[in-house]
Amino acid sequence: MADITLNIFVGNTTMIDPEVYQLWLDGYSAQEATTRRYQKLSTQMKGLNKDILRNDTVDNYRTFIAMENHICNPPTLAYQPLFQIPPDMRKLIIEKYYELDYTMAREIMGKKLSSKHRKDLDEISEKTKVPLKSCRRQYDNFKRVFKTVEDMEGPMVKNIQTHFLLSEELAKKYCAIVFFANNRFETGKKRVQYLTFNDLVVCADLMISNWTVGSTDSRKEDLDADFEREFLQQLRELKLIVDKDTSDQHKSFVCTALKGKMEDRVHADVESNFKTISRAIANIGSGMIHSKELKDFFNDVIEKIIDPCKQAHWSHRDMKLFLEAYIKCSNNVEEIGRNSRLHQTFERFMSTLSQCILQMYHS
Repeated sequence: MADITLNIFVGNTTMIDPEVYQLWLDGYSAQEATTRRYQKLSTQMKGLNKDILRNDTVDNYRTFIAMENHICNPPTLAYQPLFQIPPDMRKLIIEKYYELDYTMAREIMGKKLSSKHRKDLDEISEKTKVPLKSCRRQYDNFKRVFKTVEDMEGPMVKNIQTHFLLSEELAKKYCAIVFFANNRFETGKKRVQYLTFNDLVVCADLMISNWTVGSTDSRKEDLDADFEREFLQQLRELKLIVDKDTSDQHKSFVCTALKGKMEDRVHADVESNFKTISRAIANIGSGMIHSKELKDFFNDVIEKIIDPCKQAHWSHRDMKLFLEAYIKCSNNVEEIGRNSRLHQTFERFMSTLSQCILQMYHS
C-alpha cells in the first residue's frame, strides 16, 4: 500500500465539507455517503484510504447532528459558543438546510401541514424519488416556518427572512407554501397536476401582492396570509359585466381591437366564445368570497378558461393578446366606465388573474 502523508493542524474554526453536508441533507447514511465519496475521490487520489474517508465522513455527520437544533432556529447559530463558523459558511449551511426539492414541495402545496400528512411522506418519497429522510426534513421545515409566521404582523417574506435568515428568493417560496396551506387551495386534482411548483409560487406571489389585506394596508395584521375580505365582497359585482348589453359592448370592443393581430380562425373563436369566457371570469371572481370556490380557484381557471382555449388551439401569444384587450377595452364599456368602484375592482382582479393564466398556460 502506498504511503500517505497527512497534514494536521489545530484551530477553533469548525470545518464543514459542503459535499458531505449535501449528502447528509439528501438523507444518506454515513456509510452510504462514504461509499459515494470513495467512488468519486478514488479516481482522483491514488491510494486513498477508505477508513480515513469513513472517519472523516462520520466526524462531519456528528457535527451536523450537533448543529441541527441551531439550524432549526437559525439566529442562534451565530451566537452559540460550540461551533465557530465563518459568516459565509453559516449562510450556506442555513440556505442548504432549507433548500427545497421542487417535486417534493409540489406534492405538499395546498395540504394542511399536520402530523397526519407527515405519515404520507413514504408515498411522496416513492413517487418523487426523494429519500425519505430528506422528505421528512423538508416537511418539518415547511411546518416550522408555517407555525412561526402564520400569526405574525408584517410582510410574510420579511418575517421569514428575519426569523430564518433565508435569501429573498427562498423566502418567497416558503411564503407561497404558507399561503397555500393557509387558504387550502386544491392542487391535487388531475386537471391541476400539470402545474409546476414554480407556477404555483408565481401565482401565490401575485395574489399576495395584489389581493391580500397587506397589499393595500401594510399596518394590518395577518396581512399576507389572508385575502382582503372587502375585495372579495366587491368581486360579486363582476356579475354585472356579463349583463347582455354590457357583454355585447365589451365583445365588440375586444373583437375590433384584436382584428388583424391573430389568425382568423382564432379571432373567429374569440368572437363565438367571448361570452362563455367572460362569464367564467366573472363567476370565478364573484365566487371567491365562498371558501369552497376559493379552494377550487386553480381547478376552475383551468377547466373554464385555459382548457377550452387550448382545445381551440390558442397560442400563448393569442391568450396574452386576448387578456390585454379584455382589460384595456373595459374602459370603453359604459357600465364599467361609469362605475368607478366596479372599474377599480375589475382591474385589480384582472391584472392578477391574467398573469396567473399566462403563467399556467402551458402543456
